[in-house]
Amino acid sequence: MLTLDKVYHAAFVLKEAIRATDMIPARNLKSGVDLFLKTENLQVTGSFKVRGAYYKISQLSDEEKKRGVIACSAGNHAQGVALAATHNGIKSLICLPDVAPISKVEATKRLGAEICLVKGVYDDAYNRALELKDKYGYTFIHPFDDDDAIAGQGTIGLEILDQLPDVDAVVVPIGGGGLISGVAFAIKQLRPKCKVYGVQACGAPSMLKSVRDRKIECLDSVSTIADGIAVKEPGVHTFDYCSKYVDEIVSVTDDEISAAILALIEQHKLVAEGAGAVSVAAVMFDKLPVNGKKVCCLLSGGNIDVNILSRVIERGLLMSGRSALITVELLDKPGQLRDVSSTIAKQGGNVVSVHYERANEGSDINGCFLRIQIETRNHEHIAKIRKALADEGFKLV
Repeated sequence: MLTLDKVYHAAFVLKEAIRATDMIPARNLKSGVDLFLKTENLQVTGSFKVRGAYYKISQLSDEEKKRGVIACSAGNHAQGVALAATHNGIKSLICLPDVAPISKVEATKRLGAEICLVKGVYDDAYNRALELKDKYGYTFIHPFDDDDAIAGQGTIGLEILDQLPDVDAVVVPIGGGGLISGVAFAIKQLRPKCKVYGVQACGAPSMLKSVRDRKIECLDSVSTIADGIAVKEPGVHTFDYCSKYVDEIVSVTDDEISAAILALIEQHKLVAEGAGAVSVAAVMFDKLPVNGKKVCCLLSGGNIDVNILSRVIERGLLMSGRSALITVELLDKPGQLRDVSSTIAKQGGNVVSVHYERANEGSDINGCFLRIQIETRNHEHIAKIRKALADEGFKLV
């Protein structure tokens, strides 16, 4: 069973392996909210997962350690298991979905684990890991539905209350539910009045639907840039803990997640992966009743694939009104591009690219289209530029 004593014991054991991550103020991310960030993206493996994995492995018997350990993961749990196993001289085999970011796969290898890539998503890797466990006798290290792992994650709750004793609400990402189960359990035992909110991606709302419908549900598929929380089905234990200790669960879109990642980079020089940024996205886009409250957003991880990062930043720029694509239909005659760009410049917009193409059938035979990418300040600035172009007689498409 999960007990507060077990969480405190986990905190004692973990002192030799992890760092107590910083709590930093982030009031500019959302006006009207006294916001703080718990930076587990700066943990030793770039994610909170090492806490649960390390504590679980520390509690194995000598016989279990001798057989070696096996785990399944979208990437962060894999690194936690690999580090813990290698630190304790134990063989580790990790099953990862083949869609896992290359950076996470390579990091897991560097930490000493053997890798087995499985076609599909996390749940497919989970099934393969169980097959190999039965075949070769490995000890299975579950990524979230295990009381020892949950106790390890619960140490974050202890740290939050130590660093921010008067916190009104804690916002936590949810995939399978291990992180929020541990955090919510610890916080509710020590400070019952503190609200604990969970956040999932709209493309993978397994815990949200399960808690709402009061039964564990398995999604047919998941699709989100937050690969670390792309889980089809929550755990038995985590479902129970979330039902009992979590006050509310909401979801955020990929565009909202991208905007949160961008805001964290620009304003706080922090890199968060999609799963790590959902808590911030929920606060930024008013998904939770936290105005006027002291709020802690848990950044659960920072292991984002650099190839995905550029695309996420582009989406974030569009979502926050920092970038816009404007298409203008023109007559193909000298001076048109000059007049368009001059109008945009007068409004403070910066043209970064221009694409020219002939008009389609049905348009004027001398017509053309200009597709112009511009840098802007916000959505109001975009509207101002569009109005100025329309006032100059340009036809916006």
